[in-house]
Amino acid sequence: MALSVLLSFVLAYLLGSINTSVIIGKLKGIDIRKKGSGNAGMTNTLRVVGKGAAALVFLFDFLKTIIALLLAIYISKIFVPDNKDASLYMQYVAGFGAVLGHNFPIYFGFKGGKGIVCSIAVILFLDWRIGIIIATVCILIMIITKYVSLGSVVGAIIYPIFVIAFNPDFSQVTVRLYIAMSVVISLLALYRHRTNISRLLKGTESKLGHKKD
Repeated sequence: MALSVLLSFVLAYLLGSINTSVIIGKLKGIDIRKKGSGNAGMTNTLRVVGKGAAALVFLFDFLKTIIALLLAIYISKIFVPDNKDASLYMQYVAGFGAVLGHNFPIYFGFKGGKGIVCSIAVILFLDWRIGIIIATVCILIMIITKYVSLGSVVGAIIYPIFVIAFNPDFSQVTVRLYIAMSVVISLLALYRHRTNISRLLKGTESKLGHKKD
């Protein structure tokens, strides 16, 4: 089973490393990582390139993560058929791998985005109830405050809390691994938003709709 878990992670990481924001930027003759906030993600693409490009980034980032998770399920059926726990292990590993790849893409010098769209895809795929709750909270915060980063940070903080709330049976190994994965993804998101958090505290964070050169 170790080989199948490793394969799930590697494929997910390689898929996650395909950064649409960087690719679109290159097609436009720019390096998105040197414009605006310097982040190779949907929000910076929106500010620097426009709505159409941002929509493409969101769609691809979401789909590449879903594909990574589906591949993990497919691999589990080949290597360990009829083993539901093994399938869950591989999904957790693949979910993390896709987010990690987006953040640190091997194809682009390990400098990518912050993995929020990928994280949303993982959350929804593993438990749509948690996904809808967190997405609703994040969107409301973004609409009210106009701070995309604040919504993302709050979502990262509450994700493990809801995973624990919806999975109270800690005696199950799959539950403990699920919680561990949610904590790791949450911490990674907070780490990647560390400069945003600093700017939020100082009151200098850019609001949605503010376009940077």
